[in-house]
Amino acid sequence: MTNARIEHVNITVTDPHRSADLMHELFGWEIRWEGPAMAGGHTIHVGSDEDYLALYTNNAVRNADPHFDKGKPFNHVGVVVDDLDAVERKVIAAGLEPFSREKYDPGERFYFFDWNGIEFEVVSYA
Repeated sequence: MTNARIEHVNITVTDPHRSADLMHELFGWEIRWEGPAMAGGHTIHVGSDEDYLALYTNNAVRNADPHFDKGKPFNHVGVVVDDLDAVERKVIAAGLEPFSREKYDPGERFYFFDWNGIEFEVVSYA
């Protein structure tokens, strides 16, 4: 049996620096790499040594400032944290709105949308 894990997810955003700053503030993630994207545009890799989000943009995306529709086809990014309350306070401080906070077996979670309509699920199993 092959052992596999997700190394990264590449998402399109209007402002990768703003998104990277949010990921740093909420989750303590660092910029691993930044530079030109293969097919034009710009990408920032933000995360840990093992995994990251690739935050991609180009001039068409920046100029359009899109708000993506949930579920077309992407639903959300799930992030596990130790302190759900602390991250929720940081989401609010960033001017974003947490919703659907609930306990479930085996943990507790809430969701929020970033400025482009990308949904994040924040979960704690602590």
